[in-house]
Amino acid sequence: MKVFLLGYMACGKSTIGKVLAKNIKLKFVDLDNFIEEQEENTISEIFEAQGEIKFRKLERFYLEKLVNSNEDMVVSLGGGTPCYYDSIDYINESNNANTFYLRTQLNVLVERLKLEKDTRPVVKRFNDDELFEFIAKHLFERSYYYNKAQHIINNETIDDTVSQIQSYLS
Repeated sequence: MKVFLLGYMACGKSTIGKVLAKNIKLKFVDLDNFIEEQEENTISEIFEAQGEIKFRKLERFYLEKLVNSNEDMVVSLGGGTPCYYDSIDYINESNNANTFYLRTQLNVLVERLKLEKDTRPVVKRFNDDELFEFIAKHLFERSYYYNKAQHIINNETIDDTVSQIQSYLS
């Protein structure tokens, strides 16, 4: 069994993924961290040196490796992963995959990203008013792909979200 968590940046995919993986005794993989380990470079450095198109090709390559692995795992996808190529369909059509969209309130995402601007190159350049507008627009654009997940979870607290996911898996 593979569990794929998707949603906007700062929705808590990695935090929830680690708790979920521990609860159901599976390996946890953060796709962004996996890419960084394999490429021996940070996502920011890959973006800067090679551009977004090259990054998205690498991201798809490593996503396919995880999807086709024989190992059971919980995978936290990057916020944009489901939105490029046919990635969300590719995952949904693979054997034994469960996809969960961690739908998170816009105001929660904005507040979290205000605190994480220094570590998130995509939002670093925005002041607080611009940040709200950017996230709202970006989230709207990506929602088509996110809503293709097999399950949509209203993401409020870690424990509640993990519990909801586990109920679908049992």
